[in-house]
Amino acid sequence: MPLVTTPFDSADYLKTEEDIADYLQQCFDVAGNDSAFITRALGVAARARGMTYVSNQSGLARENLYKALSGEGNPSFATIIKVADALGVSFKAVSKHTQPAVIHAS
Repeated sequence: MPLVTTPFDSADYLKTEEDIADYLQQCFDVAGNDSAFITRALGVAARARGMTYVSNQSGLARENLYKALSGEGNPSFATIIKVADALGVSFKAVSKHTQPAVIHAS
């Protein structure tokens, strides 16, 4: 009997804003400087939330969202911010060079 498989889609598992935020954080952590990877991750999160919803909340046309967030597109930073806002997430900048504080026992 042949093995039957179905395509895996991360969007199927992103049910809450917290799920989306965690997913995007993990993507940022592994992406390095791969902006297409992050763009695709935002696209996955937008599909999970619903492209029509994201379109309505962001004021961006749904067709343009699919194209911009495909990984092939090159969305403006303004588009990225609008999509993040529609998803209920925000970005936080942290220093790559800050070392955690070390507490020495006396």
